[in-house]
Amino acid sequence: MNYEILLPNSSFRECADFIKKNFKEVYYVPAGYRIFDSYIIGVPPIPVAVEGDDVILPYTKPCHGCFVLRIPGKEEVERVRKGK
Repeated sequence: MNYEILLPNSSFRECADFIKKNFKEVYYVPAGYRIFDSYIIGVPPIPVAVEGDDVILPYTKPCHGCFVLRIPGKEEVERVRKGK
């Protein structure tokens, strides 16, 4: 999977704030929301942004912290927009 790290080694709150402040199209999903065959871990509601054909999301790696990732995925963008 191709991805770009936009914000490394941060707290979940810092990642959520980064997404809310830096992106216009933000959706909120529950903890355990499945995207790119992975489940999002975090304190709900979890902000997930869409920009073009990219999804921007907080990714929590246990024992390593939280990161904001930009991942290309047109199908996932459409699914997030539809709220599924």
